[in-house]
Amino acid sequence: MSHKLALNLFFLLFSVIGTSQSSKTNAFTISSELKEHANAVIRHQSLEIEIKDYNKMIVTEHRIVTVLNEYGIKKTGAYLGYDDAVNIKEVKAIVYDALGEEIKSFKEKEFKDVSSISGGTLFSDNREKYLSYTPSSYPYTVEFEAQYVTSTTAFMPRWIPIEGYFISTEFSSFKVVNSSGVILKKKTSNFENYNITEVSDFHFEANNLKAIKAEAFAPDFSVFAPELKLALQEFDMKGVKGTNTSWQSFGKWVDTDLNKDTEVLPENVITEITKLTSAASSDIEKAKIVYKYMQDKTRYISVQVGIGGWKPMLASDVDKLSYGDCKALSNYTKALLKAVGIDSYYTLIYGKRDIESIDKAFSSQQGNHAILAMPYQDNYVFLECTSQTTPFGYIANFTDDRDALIITPEGGKIVHTTVYNTEGNTQKSQASITLDETGAFTAKLEIASKGTQYNKYKSLEDKEDKDKTLYYKNKYDNINNLEIVSMRFNNNKDNIVYTENLKLKASKYGSRAGNRILLIPNVFNKNTYIPPRYQERTLPFEIDRGFVDEDEYIFTLSNTLTVEALFDAVSLTSKFGEYNAKIEKLTDNQLKYTRKLTLNKGKYTKEDYKAFRKFYSNIVKHDKSKIALKK
Repeated sequence: MSHKLALNLFFLLFSVIGTSQSSKTNAFTISSELKEHANAVIRHQSLEIEIKDYNKMIVTEHRIVTVLNEYGIKKTGAYLGYDDAVNIKEVKAIVYDALGEEIKSFKEKEFKDVSSISGGTLFSDNREKYLSYTPSSYPYTVEFEAQYVTSTTAFMPRWIPIEGYFISTEFSSFKVVNSSGVILKKKTSNFENYNITEVSDFHFEANNLKAIKAEAFAPDFSVFAPELKLALQEFDMKGVKGTNTSWQSFGKWVDTDLNKDTEVLPENVITEITKLTSAASSDIEKAKIVYKYMQDKTRYISVQVGIGGWKPMLASDVDKLSYGDCKALSNYTKALLKAVGIDSYYTLIYGKRDIESIDKAFSSQQGNHAILAMPYQDNYVFLECTSQTTPFGYIANFTDDRDALIITPEGGKIVHTTVYNTEGNTQKSQASITLDETGAFTAKLEIASKGTQYNKYKSLEDKEDKDKTLYYKNKYDNINNLEIVSMRFNNNKDNIVYTENLKLKASKYGSRAGNRILLIPNVFNKNTYIPPRYQERTLPFEIDRGFVDEDEYIFTLSNTLTVEALFDAVSLTSKFGEYNAKIEKLTDNQLKYTRKLTLNKGKYTKEDYKAFRKFYSNIVKHDKSKIALKK
């Protein structure tokens, strides 16, 4: 290539980039700060909501997103959910290359049109139009525009200017024009920590919000990310008018309007359930019989047609069809309990592994799940009605320890669901282990799990024997040549205890070193996980569910073995928990290994993380402690 030609190409490239500096579609104009930790960058987003009446809302969105790598593809936001209450006015998109030159434009008919509900839903009229585009290179940019009119105003769009981990925002605008005469309320959260400006009462702008990197043990994203929520005091939900001046009024609407006339059961069902519970000596015993009846009769299948996404199916239909979603099954169980004289309350909640509460300070359509709350001894027993195997009153790891909205005849009321305290979340392991002079062992192991730990293992019941065997070989992959001789399980649903009884053997657990055998006495509960190291931690962290592990193993040694060296007892104490481990000689041929690990539930600052990681690292180190036996 000649010097003159190379120079011309350089100036041509510089000219192209230079003329595009003001364009939001040019990937090279993104600042280095916004690219740091980002898989995608929102270059421009404007969301405008025009409220014409309690049952008419026009939503207009313009969005430009630059995708930096394959992980950012899902961040384009080029989709629109709709149903029969939504009238789509416009949907279109344009894809640009790295320099901001148009690659292809897409009209509405070129968008994929699919059901927006997963395969667990039997019927649904919720659909989604989304842009399907496979890039040939990165970065590239997607510009998306949409407008729709909807009569359902119960769910007002939220503004979340940072839309999740690993996505930054160059500019985002949120504006509401309310000409309906209906009072519109709003609530902002975490705005003070970000570059967000209130232009007017219902108009906000955000500029240059850097991407947040996901970090281990971080609290739920909603705890620290900026968010704006809206709610109309009068709204429409699929033709049903609602009132929302407080949680009480909102709950009253759910009870008297939304769920009206859904609890009627056939007379023969009332007769049957009354007969089944006639010998029960208490309301709690009656309730357990009703709960088991519901579990045995029904299965979970989602049905979301029309208002069915929010309104329960008729209890009589659930009884006839023997299926329903969370709303339907909770409502059906409520009707059954009512038939035997027991009060219970339909309950709206966030169902997820991470703990997220209904915002008790802001009444609005919230939650993604429904359960049942039954008053009992000045408190509540909460019932998960979608599972055929969950014990009565057990809600750990999905709806525990969070604020929920119970629907009473007097209106809505915020209550807190069951908290599973650290001391109750136990796993107790006991083993008798016979060790020979080659380092091989045979063992009998019993593990009893309660509280949140009960839920870890109960799924084993439904597995085939070969899958159970594979599960244990993976769990104890530190043991070479492990053989699962037998397995027996006891699922005590009354006391909510899951017990595993195993017989095991292995030919090479202890390693030979001359005439010595070296082995780790913590055979079955070694902690190998160390939280990741961060050069600079940016987020607080939390241990959302504490637990206690207790292990006791008795080793019986071959007569040809003697003890040469044991490790010293270990005791670690911190704000995060405690760890104790020791091995002691009981007789000439018997040793006892004991270990107890307590991890405390709690919320901690980012400055505490280094000490937390060190606590875990020390546990891993001491769980690997060895002893020496001599032949």
